[in-house]
Amino acid sequence: MGFFSRLFGGSKPTAEYPSDIVEINGKQLKLTFFAHASIAIEFEGRTIYVDPVMGNARYEELPKADMILVTHSHYDHFDMAAIEAVQRTDTHILLDKTSAEGFQGDCYTMLPGSVAEPYADIRVEAVAAYNTSESQLQFHPKEREDCGYIVTLGGAVRIYISGDTEPTEEQRAIRDIDIAFICVNQPYTMKPEQAVEAVKTLQPKIYYPYHYGQVDEPTDVEALKKMLDSVCDVRIRPLA
Repeated sequence: MGFFSRLFGGSKPTAEYPSDIVEINGKQLKLTFFAHASIAIEFEGRTIYVDPVMGNARYEELPKADMILVTHSHYDHFDMAAIEAVQRTDTHILLDKTSAEGFQGDCYTMLPGSVAEPYADIRVEAVAAYNTSESQLQFHPKEREDCGYIVTLGGAVRIYISGDTEPTEEQRAIRDIDIAFICVNQPYTMKPEQAVEAVKTLQPKIYYPYHYGQVDEPTDVEALKKMLDSVCDVRIRPLA
């Protein structure tokens, strides 16, 4: 797609990817931050990749995936080469409808409202992700049925990954989120003020801004953090 500038550059060696060990509700997980919207979640021996893209990491050098989530079919979120680099024969692959239509292989097709439980201790709920501003409707139209995801780990930790969206009624209905990844990617998704609105609505314990950088309008993430200092723990990571 032609919406975003390709500014990925070379991938970093595996050891250089920033990560965060989080202990929450009696559970420990490791979050690894690649570029743009690509992240990894490690929980009790399982590795989950979200929107893996080869330009963002050397996926061929990383641990194989137990589960892969893709939010939508834009090139900076859905990359067959990255999926193939981390895929095993038993990897659970969860894709939005449009990505699933272009996928060659077995996968779960996730529609907004869908629920998947690929493991007894991991639950995935799909949340509608779309633009609401009149000037931005063409980027992520509601009728395409792109997804964000709520991932519940061990029945104890709820992680919301927004995908590309603006604040929506579906998002406002979400409750009990521990960790939120909410995009700040103007002019295509949320402006900082919209991200602040979303975080104040969701009230997560921890908020990681993501999907900023690599676009025409840079995001002042430090200013964003200041706007939310009294709301939750805002953690800024080098996620360009």
